[in-house]
Amino acid sequence: METRRRGFRDRADDSLLTLLGEVPELIRNLVIAEVEAAKKWLARTAKDGGWGALWVFAALFVLFWSVPVLGTFVIAGLSSWWPVWLSALVVFFAMLIVTAVLAWLGVLRFRKIGERQNPVQSIAQDVKEVRDEL
Repeated sequence: METRRRGFRDRADDSLLTLLGEVPELIRNLVIAEVEAAKKWLARTAKDGGWGALWVFAALFVLFWSVPVLGTFVIAGLSSWWPVWLSALVVFFAMLIVTAVLAWLGVLRFRKIGERQNPVQSIAQDVKEVRDEL
């Protein structure tokens, strides 16, 4: 048997039965190689996803603490014209209004979910209609 580069051998002289006998081993090797490749891909993807989630969490953490800084900035700016206590009160009520509007938009979006027909309900309705036809 002659071997070529990378350990491949010339199979030109092998019989059909010899080649067919090696098919299960080749398929087994292919499946094992694909499973190993999938494991490596999953490990890399999980690692990248974990790091990505960590960076997003860090960004949200900084954003969370920047909101009070912005509020303080607005209060300081308004205190140029008004007393500090009135500026803080105005900013507080403005934030309450923004919170109420955002919550209302969220409730409206959740109501849309309840209005849609569930796919399971749709299938059950189709099955019921088919049974009624029979």
